Amino acid sequence: MDVYDIAIIGGGPAGMMSAGRAAELGAKVILLEKNPTLGVKLLITGGGRSNITNAEYDVRTFLKKYKDDDKFLFSAFSQFDVTQSIKFFNDRGMPTKIEAGNRVFPVSDSSQSVWDVLVNKMKKEKVEIKTNAIVSGFEKEKNKIIAVKLKNGEKIYAKKFVLATGGTSRPETGSTGEGFEWLKELGHNVMTSNEALVPIALKDGWIKGLSGVTLQDIKLTTFQNNVKQEIHKGRLLFTHFGISGPTVLNMSRDVGELLKYGEVEIRLDLLPSLDHGMMNTRLQELFKIDDKKKIKNSLGSFIPSSLAPIVLKFSNIDEDKINNAVTREERMKLIEIIKGIPMQVSNLLGSDKAIVSSGGVDLTEVDFKTMQSKIIENLYLVGDVLNIDRPSGGYSLQLCWTTGWVAGSNVFDK
Repeated sequence: MDVYDIAIIGGGPAGMMSAGRAAELGAKVILLEKNPTLGVKLLITGGGRSNITNAEYDVRTFLKKYKDDDKFLFSAFSQFDVTQSIKFFNDRGMPTKIEAGNRVFPVSDSSQSVWDVLVNKMKKEKVEIKTNAIVSGFEKEKNKIIAVKLKNGEKIYAKKFVLATGGTSRPETGSTGEGFEWLKELGHNVMTSNEALVPIALKDGWIKGLSGVTLQDIKLTTFQNNVKQEIHKGRLLFTHFGISGPTVLNMSRDVGELLKYGEVEIRLDLLPSLDHGMMNTRLQELFKIDDKKKIKNSLGSFIPSSLAPIVLKFSNIDEDKINNAVTREERMKLIEIIKGIPMQVSNLLGSDKAIVSSGGVDLTEVDFKTMQSKIIENLYLVGDVLNIDRPSGGYSLQLCWTTGWVAGSNVFDK
């Protein structure tokens, strides 16, 4: 009977990082992946470009993005942080670049570059890779796992195990939540999973005409019962169903919580850098210069032209009205709408569109110095199986690199 030092379940970013690191330290490692190929979800992250991390090099500042979970993560990040993650890829022939919001991407603009680094590392360290390996559960004795059971009846025996099966986002990539069920059977407390970073569907019919339009440097404010809730600034993408983009993804969980209590309105400020007084001055200047033009032909030089008809409609101003005929009251209404186009939330899109999913193993049941389970002594937990919320912008993949590397560094007894 072949007994491996380490069996890793899940060939995503955290699993591959764990496998390469453990094998580098001398472990005999097998990686089990249910899909025909490794890293299916990795290849579609960041629009196929893989936002590998966020270039905030101070660990404590970086970890604040994980909110209340930061206290659990410090010991892991003190071992392998953002600087070391970037160096890991750079040293293996993948140069990186920093874009807006400190997002770090491969210079190639291709997730394939990230995939290549991880797979080549595993090949170099002689990790045995078994694809189409559909796991059905574990064989256990007392509080230790002795084998992974495959659906074809095969058993994979090992001394230690790393679970890297991910959460429930993007189920077409294989993240269908079986890992959570196995963990419950093993005695772990698993928090309910829900969509954490998803696009938002809107009720407004005018949205469809803007599909594909991207707005930079906007502000979104959520309201419930006309009471201001949250403010988010950044980039927005209109889709045929509503809105998406980094800013929307990062606010989606809060919107989801609000929807439990009633209707939610989002107001879009097209020019957050200008207050009402500054806008009034600018519009007066514009209408004076273009005094004989129709307002629909002038407004596009002040706000995105694709939004001009929408703004005029909400302002109840005839788009064929001549600028010099616009009244003060109409100008004030125009400013009010430009600073807050109302959008009515319908719902969040389901987990099939989620970027990451919240939910997972209770963090108090994991030793973050090693990523070892406190329930099952020879089990290690990494990546999205952990109940950690994080924003978009590189924080999800960084969690995979850190927890994967820490588990890989500690799972093998030399």
